Amino acid sequence: MHGFKKMQDSSTMILRYIFGAVIFSLFFSCEAPEELTTYVPFPPDNPTTKDKIALGRALFFDKRLSKDGSVSCATCHIPEFAFTDRKPVAQGIGGQFAERNAPTLLNSAFLPTVMFDAHLKTLELQVIVPIQEPSEMGHNMKELIPKLRAIPEYQKAAKALFNRDFDAWVLTRSIAAFERSLLSLNSRYDQYMKGHKNAMNEQEVAGMKLFNSLYCVQCHPAPYFTNFKAENNGLYASYGKDKGRFRINLDSADIGFFKTPTLRNIALTFPYMHDGTMTTLEQAIDHYVQGGKHPKGQSKFIEPLSLTKVQKQQLMAFLGTLTDTSYMKKFRKNAR
Repeated sequence: MHGFKKMQDSSTMILRYIFGAVIFSLFFSCEAPEELTTYVPFPPDNPTTKDKIALGRALFFDKRLSKDGSVSCATCHIPEFAFTDRKPVAQGIGGQFAERNAPTLLNSAFLPTVMFDAHLKTLELQVIVPIQEPSEMGHNMKELIPKLRAIPEYQKAAKALFNRDFDAWVLTRSIAAFERSLLSLNSRYDQYMKGHKNAMNEQEVAGMKLFNSLYCVQCHPAPYFTNFKAENNGLYASYGKDKGRFRINLDSADIGFFKTPTLRNIALTFPYMHDGTMTTLEQAIDHYVQGGKHPKGQSKFIEPLSLTKVQKQQLMAFLGTLTDTSYMKKFRKNAR
């Protein structure tokens, strides 16, 4: 998922974060989370409806959106893998590889910016990027839209939902609405925080307390376990071809900065880091224990840690409690 635009200003980000926290509490106050799409934030020009979500879902799984008809959005965002693909980097048409790891789409409704460069302001803007990216879906909107408009079901839905012929507006608004419906906020950790103290065992609780005592929470605060910002986590001493946000404004201060991923469902979304170079959580934890590779711009919070083997196991156990696959009941028929 790639593109170019300035990052949303910090005040808007804070407001969205606060609003998201309110949404979070509303989510848990209701008994039927699958019906709570109206409580999820959305832009004024794209209110969420069940029919719009249904259209977006059909498009999301439709391989006709790719140039050669070989991949769909779901090829790189597989439901049972928490909407990732478990590959180091995404693979598109013709066996080509993208530059970066496919991030989870779960809870993307709460993101103030999208893409690893943390620069696009809406999911609607994001939708077009992989469709037109040569190494991903490789299509041209001028060619794609007439083909999709010629599909009776899509044209009929466009008229009924948007009162217009199927076009790029219908495509992006529908898929974005579907993505906003992908919620995963009822993990064992969430149940524990709601007062169900048996939801986590002693080791997991110890891991949670350790997590909260370390600098982990600076970039991965609850409830979403991301600060939504682009950070330099010191993955490399010197960044090569992919220099992160640098490519947006060609500002050297942005070299090595990538959006902080959520830790929710982290046990399902391996491999890790923006380029998928770490295959296990142990490797990721060891990276932070070592304090990063100390490139220019590395986050000031990342310093060497003194953790015992037992403490590492506790952290691993806690991270496992952030898994919530309740969303999968909607996708059994799409599961591989």
